[in-house]
Amino acid sequence: MKKLFIGFLVLSVGIGITAAQEKTFYIYKDKNNPSNHFIPSGWMGDYGDLKFNDQCTQEKASGSTSIKITYTAKKSQGQGWAGIYWQSSANNWGQRQSGYDLTGFNKLVFKAKGENGGEVITKIKVGGIRRNAQGELVTYPDSLEVDYGPIKLTDEWQEFYINLAGKDLSYVNGGFCIVFNA
Repeated sequence: MKKLFIGFLVLSVGIGITAAQEKTFYIYKDKNNPSNHFIPSGWMGDYGDLKFNDQCTQEKASGSTSIKITYTAKKSQGQGWAGIYWQSSANNWGQRQSGYDLTGFNKLVFKAKGENGGEVITKIKVGGIRRNAQGELVTYPDSLEVDYGPIKLTDEWQEFYINLAGKDLSYVNGGFCIVFNA
C-alpha cells in the first residue's frame, strides 16, 4: 500500500519578483478554502484502489489541512494504474465549457511527501483532457498537455515545480492530474 500526502497546489506567475507582485491561482490551499479551484472528480483506471482525504490534519505542508492519497495497487478494475484529475467542474471530461483562462501563469507548484519514502508518483499532468474514451476529440479540449514525472518521494515535504512558460493556458479544464502505476 502506497500512501502519499500532497500539500498546496498552486499555479503561479513571477519567478524572482516580490511577493506583492506575484499572482497565485490555487487548485488546493486548504479544505473548503474559497481560493480553491478545480474539483478532484476525474477518477480513472483502478479508481477503487484509491482512498482520498482532502482534510488530513496529521501531515501538513502548510495551512491547516493537506490531501492524503492511499493507493493499494490491487488492480480492482483490472487496469494496473489509477489516477485523479482535478477538473474545472465536477466530472467534466470536455463536454462542458467551464475551463479557466490561465494565460500569464508560468508554473505549477506543489508539495508532496510519501508516508515512508520511496513511493512513486508515475505522472503529474496539467491539461490533457482532449479525447473521450472512444478516442474522439471532445467539444471543449484543454489547450495544453504537460506531463511531469516519475517522481520518487521521500518522507519529508518536497516542493516541485512544473514549468508552464510558453504553454497555451487559454483553456484549462484539467488543472492537475496525478497517476500511479501498480
